[in-house]
Amino acid sequence: MSDSAYRVETTSRLAQWRIDNLASCTYRKSDPFKMGKWNWHLAVEKNRMLFIKLYPEISNLTRDNPPIASFIIRVISSVGDRKALTHPEIIDKQIKNNDDFVWAIEVPLTGKFIIDVEFLDLKITSPDGGDPCSIWADGSALKNSDATALSSLGRMLTESIHTDIIINASDGSIGAHRAVLASRSPVFRSMFLHDLKEKELSAINISDMSIESCQVFLNYIYGNIAHDEFLTNRLALLQAADKYDISDLKEACHESLLEDIDAKNVLERLQNASLYQLPKLKGSCMRYLLKFGKIFDIREDFNSFLQCADRELIAEIFHEILAAWKGF
Repeated sequence: MSDSAYRVETTSRLAQWRIDNLASCTYRKSDPFKMGKWNWHLAVEKNRMLFIKLYPEISNLTRDNPPIASFIIRVISSVGDRKALTHPEIIDKQIKNNDDFVWAIEVPLTGKFIIDVEFLDLKITSPDGGDPCSIWADGSALKNSDATALSSLGRMLTESIHTDIIINASDGSIGAHRAVLASRSPVFRSMFLHDLKEKELSAINISDMSIESCQVFLNYIYGNIAHDEFLTNRLALLQAADKYDISDLKEACHESLLEDIDAKNVLERLQNASLYQLPKLKGSCMRYLLKFGKIFDIREDFNSFLQCADRELIAEIFHEILAAWKGF
């Protein structure tokens, strides 16, 4: 049997194991696949019923910090109308070994099928005995900001210490500092060096951002951003980073948007990946839709998306669809 029979494909927080035929065996365990800090296995066992197991590989990490997992697991027929069986959503279940999560399926499965696991969150026990903490909510995308901004800059912004420029957003204004803006953005620096209206009027109009998003944008520039406000405003921050040529912010948004692609946001992210030239995000969205078959789950949304998407992007999508069909 080929190695591909045991390989689990992964992207972002999604894992899929394609099984072509179980007729010749009663037990099969996948190769290990990486999700979060752990290597995982899927296993299927056929007896009177079909048993599906999900568990982390035995290791020192698993013994010392077993994952506390939230996930949705499905079995999808990979032919015909792609009927799916879905297990009730698992929330905050600690999994240490291959007996901690077992799904017994009474419906007989024939032909090709896919085991689809969407990881909603992975947590570990807090070392101080508090509530478990998510490994995906540690703010790692913001380390560049913390490294490039002095802690005192945050107070300069929040307390309006000697501000010398006004930022006019679509629904409000906020004071800032020319020197800080110029040091973080070549676009702002150019405004202040040349005889532009921003220099003369001591004001910058950012009418395409709300005051809330603009505040978060400045918080990032000043090294004073909270992780939750970063997550909430990623798309607005991406637009601002591209417009004002702040490459570290653009990359932080890019990396963060890769982490939680799902059926609700994949089309919007694909559009933004094309608009702002984010190749990894575009590739991950394409892979999620086509290789993992999620395009079938959002047919109506996808049809609406085709009515307004950029023509070049539509052509690229159909090129990938044709390539996938040829490969199949």
